[in-house]
Parts: sequence; C-alpha cells; structure tokens
Amino acid sequence: MTRFKVLLTPLLMFAAAGVSAVAAEPTRIRILSYNIHHGEGTDQKVDLERLARVILSVKPDVVALQEVDRGVKRTNKVDEPAELGRLTGMRPIFERNIIFEGGDYGNAILSGLPVTSHKNIPLPSHYVGEQRGALVAELTAPDGRTPFRFIATHLDYRGNDGERRDSVKRLEEVAREAPDRPTLLVGDLNSLPDSEVLTQFEVNWKRSTSTPLPTFPSDKPTRQIDYVLFRPASRWKVVENWVLDEPVASDHRPLLVVLELVN
Repeated sequence: MTRFKVLLTPLLMFAAAGVSAVAAEPTRIRILSYNIHHGEGTDQKVDLERLARVILSVKPDVVALQEVDRGVKRTNKVDEPAELGRLTGMRPIFERNIIFEGGDYGNAILSGLPVTSHKNIPLPSHYVGEQRGALVAELTAPDGRTPFRFIATHLDYRGNDGERRDSVKRLEEVAREAPDRPTLLVGDLNSLPDSEVLTQFEVNWKRSTSTPLPTFPSDKPTRQIDYVLFRPASRWKVVENWVLDEPVASDHRPLLVVLELVN
C-alpha cells in the first residue's frame, strides 16, 4: 500500500499541473473596427456578402461597424445589420443616430460573444445634420465569466475638432460609469494619431499601438483614423495589430486588434 501511494503522488501532481495549465490559458479577444460606407465599395457596388467575407477572414469575436444603413432607400431598404449578422453568424446590434432616406443610419456591433445589454449614447453635436452616437454593449469574454464593456463609435469629420473633443469628454463620462470594468472604445475617430483629440483620449485610454497604421483611403491608405482604445491599461495586453489588405469593399480598410484580458 505504501508503494502504491508513492507512485500515485507524482501522477496526482502531474494531473493537477495539467488542470492548472488549462486554467492559466490567456483570454484573448479578436476585435475588428470597420467603417463599411453603408456597404458600398470603391467600385460603387453595394455588396454585403463581400463585406461578410472580409469580416470572416480574420475570425473576430466582436466587430464595430460604422456608417450602417437599415431600411434606407439608397441601399434598397435592406436591413444591413441583420443581413451582416446572418452572413457572419454573429449577433447584430444596431442603434440609429439619424433618420435618413426613409430608414435609419448609425453604428452597429456584430458579436460572437454573449451580450448582456446595450444602449445608445448621443454625443455632443455642434452642427445641424448628422447626430453622432456611441453604441455601448456589455459583453462576456471568451472565458465565459469576465464582463467587459465595448463601445462602438464614429466621430465627426470636420476640420474644426471642437465637436470631437467634446465627444471625448462625453465618452469619458460613459467610461466612468464602471471605472474598474475592462472597456474597449472602437471605431472611426476621424482624428490622426498626433491630433489633439487622440492626445485628449490618451489621458485615460491607451491606444493599441503607438505606431500609426493607415486605414484611409482604402485604395492607398495614408492616414490612420480608425482605432481600438482600451482601459484600464492594467487589464489589457496587446497581442497583435493588423490593417487588412482590402482596397475595394469599403473606403476604409478594417483594423484588427487582438488583446489579452489580464485578470
């Protein structure tokens, strides 16, 4: 009996080590930011199947989409969030920012992760015309237990950055609703890496890379205006940044970022 116990002890230690190794595997989240230009490519063709192929090619866990139509005349009244959800097998979330051509226009999220809730936050508007918004979703990480907040947004494009800077302040208020929760801000910020807007963001947010990754225009990208930002910095580790080589499906190229959740 004594000999059996001696032999069994190393086996138990090995098994325990195996369980520990499995539990210690990192939780990684694949994030895609994509301004889809209401589905219209640089060839002037509206092609959601093409966009879905681009999205699926990098197997994202969650996608932030900007310039999305739902029931709009120019895109044949197609429910683009629902159709992209069907084509990708991901759950679509959409919130309207403006009424346009008999339908809705705004931001969307495609999620392959569980969604607890979502809401739309109107952002400050300095101009008559396009109201901007932030689509805020509460998601559960691939480990099945860690909640995190995902904010998809699209900021104003005008040369005067006053509206964008006020939007940074509003987004800061939104993030402070749950200051300790891992949070991602993803989308088209219409701002260059060295802009005052990004400088203002980076007081409390961290950019996925300090190296500029041009995303616009898609045929020959010369500037980065699409980003993944995260907070708190201690809860995230950057694994990969990648701009997809897709010049036709939209006027922006999609940005893929892989992050690891640190517990």
